[in-house]
Amino acid sequence: MSTNQRKTPTFVKDVMWPQVDIVDGKTTVEQALSDMKYKKTKVLLVEKSHDHDEYGVVLIADIASKVIAKDRALDRVNIYEIMNKPAMSVHPDMDIRYCAELLTHFNLSRCPVLDNGKVVGVISLTSIVFNGLRIA
Repeated sequence: MSTNQRKTPTFVKDVMWPQVDIVDGKTTVEQALSDMKYKKTKVLLVEKSHDHDEYGVVLIADIASKVIAKDRALDRVNIYEIMNKPAMSVHPDMDIRYCAELLTHFNLSRCPVLDNGKVVGVISLTSIVFNGLRIA
């Protein structure tokens, strides 16, 4: 292929993980960890509390740094206390090159994918790297 020819881009929707785990902000960290372990996920999205609210996100790293490292009781901390909000999100039709640039610029490993304000998946740098490359 010549350098002037543009290859078809790979989009976020092509490599995102469509199964999304969304929890209520009042869920305890203990309950959330149990859910994460059962579903083998490293991220939970936190539901909006009303129509004009934004989604939150909790990663394993948040639980490690904000709960375990501070010796807080897992059953006494609610997810809303440690979540990151608003969660940065991307559109499913975004080119993965721009998504990778955005995530790395903000030092994020993953983020929700929103279409018309609704969560349709989660994108991670891992999925971009391993599933986004078209190797001939």
